[in-house]
Amino acid sequence: MKQTVSTFIKAVLAGFCIGVGGDVFLALLGTNKPLGAILFSVGLFTICTHGLNLFTGKACYILDNKPSYHLTLVVIWIGNLVGTWIMSLFVSLTRLAPSFAAAAQMLTAAKNADSLLSLFFLGAICNVLIYIAVEGYKSNPHEFGKYLALILGVSVFILIGSEHSVADMFYYAVAGELFKGDAILRLVVISLGNVFGGLLIPGGKKLAAKLAE
Repeated sequence: MKQTVSTFIKAVLAGFCIGVGGDVFLALLGTNKPLGAILFSVGLFTICTHGLNLFTGKACYILDNKPSYHLTLVVIWIGNLVGTWIMSLFVSLTRLAPSFAAAAQMLTAAKNADSLLSLFFLGAICNVLIYIAVEGYKSNPHEFGKYLALILGVSVFILIGSEHSVADMFYYAVAGELFKGDAILRLVVISLGNVFGGLLIPGGKKLAAKLAE
């Protein structure tokens, strides 16, 4: 039980950190989107350096864990949702609320108008890049390479328009739409796409290694 609570708290903190990245992206969306995409990486940077639990990153390592890990991912997903909601609440109590809500609504409108199939594969594309980011941070022997992996992985997934489930939780929350319409359904579909994409490279590597034996 204590381990589950610890996992949940670290997931809430991770969701909050993604909200921090989302804040700067919303602030720059209409003026300098590339810079906003780069600075969004502050969220993943904080999560990786402090060992927090982010659903998209943890989903990349399903193949390295026991079946019970799936339940851990559910706990992390819920914790991330709570964390992003808390950050959105912070925003709602500031003078930033109107402009941030308008920017977030522009983002969610595109998601709401999209098909579930498109959202799934945009989620998959996103997590190929998240795997590149988190595995690069984890395994690169050079300090500069670790942080370059984070920045490149995050900024590229944003600039190509792919879907990150936890970032989307934040945008839906800021837009005031998190529990309206089919937002949760779309987040779940994006999350499943994130899982699929996050397993493509590690799964392919394991298959290649097995065939080479």
